[in-house]
Amino acid sequence: MIYSIYDILNTCSRHQKMVMMALFDIAVCVFAVWFSFWLRLNDYWPPFFERYPQVFIIAPLLSIPVFAGFRLYRQLVRYTGMYALFSIIKAGTLATLLLMSVNLLARLQETPRSVFVLYWGIVIFGIGGGRILMRTFTQRVSQERGSMIRVAIFGAGSAGTQLVKALEGSTHHQPVAFIDDNPELRGTFIHGRKVFTRAKMHHILDELGVEEVLLAMPAAANSKRREILEFLEPFPVEVKTLPGVEHLVEGKVTVADIRRVDIEDLLGRDQVPPIHDLLKKDIAGKSVLVTGAGGSIGSELTRQILDQKPTTLVLYERSEFALYRIEQELQHHLPDGVRLVPLIGSVKDRPRLERAFHTFHTDTVYHAAAYKHVPLVEHNPIEGVVNNVFGTLHAAEAALESGVDTFVLISTDKAVRPTSVMGTSKRLAELVLQGLAKERPNLTRFVMVRFGNVLDSSGSVVPLFRKQIQAGGPVTVTHAEVTRYFMTIQEASQLVIQAGAMGEGGDVFVLDMGEPVKILDMARRMVHLSGLDVRDEKNPNGDIPIEFVGLRPGEKLYEELLIGAAVRGTRHPRIMRAEERDLPWTQMKQLIMDIQKACDSFDSPRLRTILHEAVPEFTHTSGNKDHLLG
Repeated sequence: MIYSIYDILNTCSRHQKMVMMALFDIAVCVFAVWFSFWLRLNDYWPPFFERYPQVFIIAPLLSIPVFAGFRLYRQLVRYTGMYALFSIIKAGTLATLLLMSVNLLARLQETPRSVFVLYWGIVIFGIGGGRILMRTFTQRVSQERGSMIRVAIFGAGSAGTQLVKALEGSTHHQPVAFIDDNPELRGTFIHGRKVFTRAKMHHILDELGVEEVLLAMPAAANSKRREILEFLEPFPVEVKTLPGVEHLVEGKVTVADIRRVDIEDLLGRDQVPPIHDLLKKDIAGKSVLVTGAGGSIGSELTRQILDQKPTTLVLYERSEFALYRIEQELQHHLPDGVRLVPLIGSVKDRPRLERAFHTFHTDTVYHAAAYKHVPLVEHNPIEGVVNNVFGTLHAAEAALESGVDTFVLISTDKAVRPTSVMGTSKRLAELVLQGLAKERPNLTRFVMVRFGNVLDSSGSVVPLFRKQIQAGGPVTVTHAEVTRYFMTIQEASQLVIQAGAMGEGGDVFVLDMGEPVKILDMARRMVHLSGLDVRDEKNPNGDIPIEFVGLRPGEKLYEELLIGAAVRGTRHPRIMRAEERDLPWTQMKQLIMDIQKACDSFDSPRLRTILHEAVPEFTHTSGNKDHLLG
């Protein structure tokens, strides 16, 4: 019977629930009139009711509009809290005063004044108590049905306090405890929940039945958050978190702010504050164009660029959908005085690039357009080289012809001693810019910025692992010893902009990526953060197995950022300037002609031979020499 009532309430629309609440309040008002007279006169039906039966109509007629004015019918019962109770008290007080005013105007002298005090208390108690009882009822049924998740909140500060209040109306999460390392809070109670230290984690899990931990420390440094997440990782709980404090509007915490903990939270470093004059130098008050603006790096670059208020931001992208998506996003955050121009175009189309640079008087170009998926480029070497090498050449020559001041190439650690066509094509793109910088030194400043993987970019292992975990596994890792450098896409984009501002022409900058990450460890951590266990020989009853599938074509076990050992520091502690060999432009021109001939004739084996001669470090490992159509 109870479950049936619960199910009926759940199937009602919001409008139907509002009507039901109003009918309940009408009943409370009628009852309050009768009960207040009965308490005062000790007569269940005094003569006053015989003479003035309309009082049973006037009381709700005055009260319901007041309650509606205080938005009592827009607040869902399950979210009834202190704020809603204060609204009920204010609404009940005003409704009582109106009833008293009507009584005075009607000159009903026989109405005892204490009746209004009783009416006020009964109305507030009835309406407020009814909502609290209904909230308790829905939460209890949800819990009995197993749909309520018992959670502990890590962090008993202001964010944690706001979060527990937000969760009090939830039918999905039941906060049962706080975890905080502050010894002054140990053993205290906040909103009825006891504060434990992390030393009591086993007690919290075993005795309180906690299934989920919510990390409520949005202002904590990344290193502190990472340390807490590493502590929680071995425990069989799913961990969720609040975003950084900069993402919480006006410091208010809501249930909608809770998000899943991702691997970014474990790998994220404490960011070095940007040097603002470097961020602004090539952007503020200038016309900026980004190639590949719809890609992972390109789209984040456009967001960072927009913050520096250029006069014009041109989004150059070959994918219509990707261009539409980033253009729509940026339109919602467009500062006054900034012109946003979406252009469909390929970097292989030099006339299109020249027209774009000329038309919008481009000052700065960030060249992010590239094919970067190693196995795909390995299977399509000609198309990969045409896009990555000739696309860069066309964009660079168009920049020279159009008088662009600064041209920044987004390069990759895979260009260092490459074992793939993709890595080699990016190293050739670097050599193209280095050659042009020496051939025409007083025109466009050509700058290259080299870094490793960015978290959650297209082609990254992070979204792949996430999908595999959601599907129940297995999680596929290429090799037990494979490692990669990782950086958040926001940090990488800011460093690219700052590095580009420091370039003098022909510079290769390398970003400090921190320590390399073992992909197997990353996979294990992502499984644990999902509240699951890895299934292996030590734990045959685990949830998610990890399988090793072997290195893919062109992949390396370890990535590097420097070809040689010569490196110098810069103004920024996480940006280094590499001193590396380059090729004279005359030699580069001949090399480009040879590559062009091989591509035009679809001669993939010849192309690979030329790539090896141009980049002696290139050691081809894939064996895919039969892919002649590029």
